[in-house]
Amino acid sequence: MENSCSGELQERDMVVVQEEEAHPYAFHVSGPRNVASPNWRDLISSSWKKENYKRTVFSCFIQAVYLLEIDRQENRTEENALAPNWWRSFKYKLTQTLIDERDGSVFGAVLEWDRAAALADMVLIRPSGAPKAVLALRGTLLKGPTIRRDIEDDLRFLAWESLKGSVRFKVALEALKSVAEMYGSSNVCVAGHSLGAGFALQVGKALAKEGVYVEAHLFNPPSVSMAMSLRNIGEKAGFAWKRFKSMLPSNGETQATGDDGEKTSALGLRGWIPLLGYKTSSMGLKNWAPNFYVNNSDYICCSYTDPDGTGDKKEADKENAGPANGQVAAKLFVMSKGKQKFLEAHGLEQWWSDDGQLQQALHNSKLMSRQLKSLYTFPATQPTQRMQQ
Repeated sequence: MENSCSGELQERDMVVVQEEEAHPYAFHVSGPRNVASPNWRDLISSSWKKENYKRTVFSCFIQAVYLLEIDRQENRTEENALAPNWWRSFKYKLTQTLIDERDGSVFGAVLEWDRAAALADMVLIRPSGAPKAVLALRGTLLKGPTIRRDIEDDLRFLAWESLKGSVRFKVALEALKSVAEMYGSSNVCVAGHSLGAGFALQVGKALAKEGVYVEAHLFNPPSVSMAMSLRNIGEKAGFAWKRFKSMLPSNGETQATGDDGEKTSALGLRGWIPLLGYKTSSMGLKNWAPNFYVNNSDYICCSYTDPDGTGDKKEADKENAGPANGQVAAKLFVMSKGKQKFLEAHGLEQWWSDDGQLQQALHNSKLMSRQLKSLYTFPATQPTQRMQQ
């Protein structure tokens, strides 16, 4: 009888193991195919210096945060959790989970370089370019326990184009500040997808205003809001009024021409920074240039590809070009897969898949100029010595 019970238990355990191995969110099932774990070769030529590798790893870290919340909702244990393999494969470990106090959901995580796991695979030192710590933030998860608070923050951005009133903003900012103080800002990255990319942009921008610059990777960041739409309408009305005034007879005063009016209304980063009277060198603008990853078929983020009309086309098309005249320009990566359905175009998996064609350029985007404009409205405060290690 005992042998029979023991056999049944073993069979049941085998069935559970097989089910977990076949889970669609398991790393070996849906994770990247052609990305090797760090090994001794990275000591000679670090994979972290390749843009595609960094994009893949950061998107996997964000996927891990989605799965941390799914694991929590499904009451998974350490033995059958789905999330850990999405960071262990790259020799990182979970050191902090970010919890939304409103519903207890996991919306972010701090992952740090796992020296012990690396040494076990003969990786004696951290590869060049690999961050010591990464703050990863997930987007909206359409599942019962967390959907209410996720949608609440989505609507917050839609209405005000700001997430600073959210509990998550404060928690994420404190976590990012903490690891920046611990490891130095140059050794820390922040990454997010969708709503999480909105939080990542705004907490990264908040630190940049203090003179603390952390590398930022923003996947499918939200670009549509009512506030933005109203501003666009106001800009168009102002432009039309200036054009109308330019056609009126002058009273001996120099009238603004249509071209001048257009430059005023559509000025990007290269135009309005000098008007503020600040020199870029004194503000360290080149120290913070976030990376935007967008898909033209995704209506949530596609507005980031709209040009501001002020840049030279040849300059905008130069891949990996440096900022002109010492001024900043964010990196924009555009996914090209032809026409896609929204869920596919907005999905995170595309950023670690091998079949996408990615176009990279320094892009004079009107929306990116708007998102970063507040950084240059006032001089940045001097950073503390510890954060600039």
